[in-house]
Amino acid sequence: MAYEPAAMLIATFDSDGDALVTREELEDGLTRTFAAIDRANTGTLGYIAFADWAERYLGDRNALPSPFEVDRDGDHRISPRELQTRFSEYFTRYDRDRDGVLTRAELLTIRPRVFGDDGPLPEDGKKRKRRR
Repeated sequence: MAYEPAAMLIATFDSDGDALVTREELEDGLTRTFAAIDRANTGTLGYIAFADWAERYLGDRNALPSPFEVDRDGDHRISPRELQTRFSEYFTRYDRDRDGVLTRAELLTIRPRVFGDDGPLPEDGKKRKRRR
């Protein structure tokens, strides 16, 4: 199991400590994080400023969502509305029971195993026999 960077961020928006995130908490959290990066109060973020936002709040400048998927109108600027729209889509995807509230369990992503019991294969790609 793993958390996607967007899911980790959404989990931090739980403002009342009930371990649940509502759409209102999501919107408030995104507004706060956007304003923290938009220090010039321009109301938009360029792609470099968006990368700063992603690094600070998602953990990496290249974490998804990318600015290209958030920038719906293609003007090379990210507006709060565009950010809200993209994260609203994440919210809908994560909300498996469609109750309008995200639990920690819904934010977890089940991933198939990347490595077998023996870990990753060596560089030559050949499986080694275990010594007993």
